[in-house]
Parts: sequence; C-alpha cells; structure tokens
Amino acid sequence: MDSVQAPGRRRTARSASQAQAVIASHRAEDAGQLFGITELCSEFGITLRTIRFYEDKGLLSPRRVNGARVYTRRDRARLALILRSKAIGATLEEIRHYLDLYGTHGEGRQQQLQWVRERTDVSIAELEARRAAIDATLAELRLINTEVRTQLARMEKPT
Repeated sequence: MDSVQAPGRRRTARSASQAQAVIASHRAEDAGQLFGITELCSEFGITLRTIRFYEDKGLLSPRRVNGARVYTRRDRARLALILRSKAIGATLEEIRHYLDLYGTHGEGRQQQLQWVRERTDVSIAELEARRAAIDATLAELRLINTEVRTQLARMEKPT
C-alpha cells in the first residue's frame, strides 16, 4: 500500500517544489512579482478559504504552475482592493464593477476613480444621515433618562 501512495506523494511534493522553484526564480529576476497563496494569506491575515472564495467569484484568477496557485503583483493588488472595499461595506458586485473598470492595462483608471468618487460621496452622505439620527436618538434617551432620575429622586426623598 505504501508503494502505491508513495509515487503520488512524491508527485505532489515534486509539483509543490517546482512551483516554489518557479516563484523563487521569478523573484530572483524581478523581486516580488509572484506570490504563493500562503504568502498572501499571511500578508493580509486571511485564510486560504477566503482567497478561494474570491477566486470562485471571479475576482481573482491566479496562474497555475503544476497545480499550485501562483499570484502576480496584479492579483495581489486586486486582493488588497477587494479586502479594503469589503472593509468599507462594498458588495461583491460593486467590487467586481470597480475591478472591471480598470481594464487589462489600466485604460479605465479615470472611470474607476470617478466611480469611486461617486460611491464614496453617497456612502459619506448615508453615514452622516445615520450619525445625525443616532445623535437625535441619544439626545432623546438622555432627556428621558434625566427625567426618570429626577422622578425617582423625588420618590425616594423621605416626607
């Protein structure tokens, strides 16, 4: 049984080492151009599953070297934008639209920036309106709290 599994294990180990060799050789020529999935996970503090999720959604499309995922600087930049966009509440569709605007070689950068300006203007206005509503609610709660404390203080005074 071990003899049956050993060739498969060797092949997997060989594939992984070949992928690492490709990454290492590319780095030697042009530092930082290719990244492995675990490198990106470590750098961004995310799981393998997160990266695979974004791949499944079509937001990332790494190269494959002997079955191993290999990410370019462009993939890394896209991942950084995806994570930053998620952090500010963008939907996956909004993120896809933003990334698609860029184009293959950055030809859509101006449209991308205009879209971000419009999106952030709307988000800022929505958040400011929510903050105003929260401030009004807090003021009302403070007023009620003060009135209740006053009434309780009157009731607790000995007559």
